[in-house]
Amino acid sequence: MIQLVRPTEAMKEKAIEFRQEFFDHGESVINGSELFDKTDDYTEWCRTIDANTKEETVNPNWVITDTFFGVDDQDRIVGIIDLRHELNDFLKDLGHCGYSVRPSERRKGFATEMLRQLLEVAKKTGMNELYLSVERKNEPSVKTITRNGGVYERSFEIDGEQADIYRIALSE
Repeated sequence: MIQLVRPTEAMKEKAIEFRQEFFDHGESVINGSELFDKTDDYTEWCRTIDANTKEETVNPNWVITDTFFGVDDQDRIVGIIDLRHELNDFLKDLGHCGYSVRPSERRKGFATEMLRQLLEVAKKTGMNELYLSVERKNEPSVKTITRNGGVYERSFEIDGEQADIYRIALSE
């Protein structure tokens, strides 16, 4: 169905087209993209996300993060997801993971599958649990999280919106 693939320079054209679809649908934020929605330099973005995978080179204001495209069997980028290995003060209400599915591919189970696969990545890194945040009104994302074992932990407010934190325990 889909596989998680680290972004590479060779994926530039498909990645730019993926990002543009969000913009064409009036969406300026691509969750889980490590600021791909805020950069015009794909090559530099690839360098940055690669640097953020290692303790020696991670941005001092960030945390070790793995970022993946969700790629379907036609080699099309259908989504993006990231795994933040720890939570700093900035991330405590944002969680260990963000993800987005391109508008034309929503409601097909891609987010659920990307998160399922990311949980396996997290287990392999030795993580025991993940915290994910979601705006309460984003019912598809709530379902994605609960389908992957997410249990409600607490609520908070962000930018005037009610949001919830869910915990996913990673069992062996």
